[in-house]
Amino acid sequence: MRTATRRGVLAAVTALVLLALGLGVGVVVGDALGIRTEASEQMESAAPVVPTIAAAVPPPVLDAVTAPETLRIDTAVVDLRAAIEEASERAGEASLSVVIRDGIDGDDDTYRLAGTPTALRIEAATETGAVRGVYDLAAGVRAGRSIAEHLGEEVTSRLPLRMVDLGAVAVDPDTAQWKAGTDYSHASKAFADVLLPDAPYIDQAALEAAYAEFDDYLQRVVADGYNAVAFPGFVEFVTFDDAPGGPVYAEGDHHRALAMRDAFGPFWDRAQDLGMKVFLRTDMLTLTTPLENSLTDRFGSLDTANPQLWDVYAAGLDELYAAEPALDGVLIRIGEAGRVYDVDGWDVYSALAVTTVDSVRAMLDTLTAQAEASDRNVIFRTWSVGVGAVGDMHTDDASYEEVLSGIDSPALIVSTKYTLGDFYSWLPLNATLEQGEQRRIIEFQSRREFENFGAFPNDLGPQYQFAIQQLLAANDRIEGIWTWTQDGGPWRAGPMTLYGKTGFWQLYELNTLLAVNLARDPDTDVGEVTAGWARQWFSDDPATVEAIVQAMARSRPAIEQGLYIQPFAEQRVFAIGLEPPPMMWIFEWDILTGDSAVLDVLYAISRDATDGDIDAAIAGGEQAVADAERMRELISGTDAATWRDPELRELFAGTMDYEVDSLRMLTAYRAMILHQAQWHDTLSADAYAAWASDRDAFQELAAGHLEHYAGNVDFPAFNLTAAELGVERADRDAAMAWLARVLLVLAAAWVLIGIVAARTRLVRRPGAAAARAAWLGASRPWRARESTLGLLSLDRWLLLIVPGALLVATRAVQTSFLSWTHLAVVLGAWLVFILAVRLCVGRRSPWPVIAAVGGVVVLRCALPLFALSFSGPGGYWFAFWTDPVLRTVYITIAFALFLWVFVAAGWALAAQVGTRRATGFVLSAVGAGLAVPASVVALVGLEASLSAWNDEIGLLPWGLSRILGITVYLDIPDETAWVVAALGVVIATAGVLLAVPWRRTHRVGVGTRA
Repeated sequence: MRTATRRGVLAAVTALVLLALGLGVGVVVGDALGIRTEASEQMESAAPVVPTIAAAVPPPVLDAVTAPETLRIDTAVVDLRAAIEEASERAGEASLSVVIRDGIDGDDDTYRLAGTPTALRIEAATETGAVRGVYDLAAGVRAGRSIAEHLGEEVTSRLPLRMVDLGAVAVDPDTAQWKAGTDYSHASKAFADVLLPDAPYIDQAALEAAYAEFDDYLQRVVADGYNAVAFPGFVEFVTFDDAPGGPVYAEGDHHRALAMRDAFGPFWDRAQDLGMKVFLRTDMLTLTTPLENSLTDRFGSLDTANPQLWDVYAAGLDELYAAEPALDGVLIRIGEAGRVYDVDGWDVYSALAVTTVDSVRAMLDTLTAQAEASDRNVIFRTWSVGVGAVGDMHTDDASYEEVLSGIDSPALIVSTKYTLGDFYSWLPLNATLEQGEQRRIIEFQSRREFENFGAFPNDLGPQYQFAIQQLLAANDRIEGIWTWTQDGGPWRAGPMTLYGKTGFWQLYELNTLLAVNLARDPDTDVGEVTAGWARQWFSDDPATVEAIVQAMARSRPAIEQGLYIQPFAEQRVFAIGLEPPPMMWIFEWDILTGDSAVLDVLYAISRDATDGDIDAAIAGGEQAVADAERMRELISGTDAATWRDPELRELFAGTMDYEVDSLRMLTAYRAMILHQAQWHDTLSADAYAAWASDRDAFQELAAGHLEHYAGNVDFPAFNLTAAELGVERADRDAAMAWLARVLLVLAAAWVLIGIVAARTRLVRRPGAAAARAAWLGASRPWRARESTLGLLSLDRWLLLIVPGALLVATRAVQTSFLSWTHLAVVLGAWLVFILAVRLCVGRRSPWPVIAAVGGVVVLRCALPLFALSFSGPGGYWFAFWTDPVLRTVYITIAFALFLWVFVAAGWALAAQVGTRRATGFVLSAVGAGLAVPASVVALVGLEASLSAWNDEIGLLPWGLSRILGITVYLDIPDETAWVVAALGVVIATAGVLLAVPWRRTHRVGVGTRA
């Protein structure tokens, strides 16, 4: 076989191999993205019903109360008298007697209301039941109902455990902390004023103020019907003096824990005195620096699958329960931890370390055994949020069983959110609550973090009722609820509404009341609860109450359509091994996102769900605006004189103005992003015109929104930075498409001249010889040396300038001239590669390898330019995210051409230095081109580098780096850049070893002169 033929066959085989590798990469990328959808079964909540609003029933004056003298009963009676005193009018007189029949102490809150309307008698077997009866009378008075409403009835609670979070106790309402609206920390900073960095560790004056707030909060939630509280903390109260393996802290270092315990022990005692159970709420692993050092010294790492590690925590619980008998157990979360939850300057932090089935089971086996022995409980949250092997335990039946099957400790309670995911709308009921042998409680959130932190009216009654009724019918092991009255999400990125303290917290207090009423009686009339809430806080006037209840009945459609895009939200979406929530275009929590990954996929799913009728997806926003405007009319149409508190009416009117303004802006943005993607999808001029019109409308509304609400701590503006960046990129798409077309024509002309010049006299024209050399170097690199012989100075410069300029221009167009980070890294890597090759070549002619590399670079640039020529970078990424076939084809060709650069370089060099050394030269250059930029990225910081790049390119949500961090979200180790740099060094070293001349040595044999 002739040499030329052999080379041709080898080149063809090499090309096929490279294409196969490219295809493999394309398949792997598609698999890693894992973008798919499936139908999502929605909750079938009943439509809200506005009950007939009658006049409030005036309570009688309570002239005499006969009851056992206990703290709990006395506190309840004080609340009842206060409710009667607060009523706008009273009628008649009545007496009340409280009888505890059996005198037993227990959790059963059953009671019977006996006697007559003027001589009421509460009969109960336990003090708990008697106290509940008194509080129920007070609640009825506040709701405008007859004090004798349940006369002759036995009242009991369906679910015995009804827990709340800590509310906003000891959280400082400092407007300066809320004003910027960019603090996405999940740390409440409760008790920040109480804790001191050094001895005596506790500010006593601040502690007293915090205790008073805690007492007020407890009395409010006890009156509502709750009987347990989750109190944050654990390791800060423990010395670990008796932990296995010896003391954790050095002599004297445990004084802080003792001071903390002394400070907060009275809080827990007070809760117990009022009939509230106390569960310490903690992440696992929860650590201090000495504790982490002790664990790693003993076990070699934070080996959470090792039961002996958990023995240390069990010893801490033994210590704590012995010192503080008012504590009833511990509440554990494993799925969220890290910097976003930590408090600066406080050596208590958490680590995402319990991520495997073995580690969860080891933890629960040890801690439930400890709980059984100490007569306490362990509440374990299934909130695993995609982290590790147990990441879908919260939403997947099989994963739940794998983690918890067989763990049947009577001390274990499993806590799960009622939605199949986080607290969003449009999610199915969480079916994992229907399974398992464990005791279960259901989690609810009053101040919906993802629905603007309760700043919009949001009556969740029908949905809560559907969830509780369905789950209780399916699982008789459900025994309670946990209502978050305040907590969830970042504390200072939304309105400064602090439960019971500041802002319009009464708005989401409704959901706290609904949850506990439904836990006690799942058949509760939720419309009546809403009416009672309206009477309690706003007005006794029937017309005003009816207007408020009607407004609240419209609140859910306004939320569901205004904050969500229904065709997308109705689908269950999977991507990158995670299950993105049904909102996404408003990225956690107030960030209007502008990234291509979310918005393009959102459009594609909405398009497919509506058979291409994007206007149907836009119409939901318009309907939400109409609902909100009607709500505003209802509130503003009430008689101001009928409101109990003018300030509350002003807040209600203000929140309706805020919602209408926000939803109008969001509707314009929705139309803009959907029409933008529609243009990329269809290249329709009408879609482009619609996008341009929507963009103008959005920018006008966004400017007004920021003008009115930026810096407003009651009604904060949405974070529009990411959206504005997205608009800036979209504005350049059409221009970038035209630039790409021009560059593509120039690249094609260069290649065509090279092809023609290789066989015609055109090669004699200025520059044609350079084009010919580039073409031959790219297509037949073994001819690169001969093609560069006798090149004129102009041709040599063109071999460098044309591919170099095209590379720079292509990357600039691909990033809309907005990413210096992208250009610096990519061009820096290429520059290092070229310089390294030049250094290796030494005194030999560099032009053969320059021709080969430059020629392939032109071909490699032509591919993205072709993709960019349709509708610019936006269209390029639209196809990448939404069309798996085009994505795979593109990656296949692009990756093959990328590898061909180095194959061609080596082939061109082989004619000069031989195959082995040529391979060494290329590997050395590749290693250097990898190591140098990776080292720079590592020095800057991988997270910082990725964040800067993503801000400029707009591929992933802008909020990722501000909230969780891109590396955390995508599970990229922090040391990745250093690993890549080290890999580059290894490759370069291997290349150097291959590149150096190998001298042959001759053995000295018998008869041979040395």
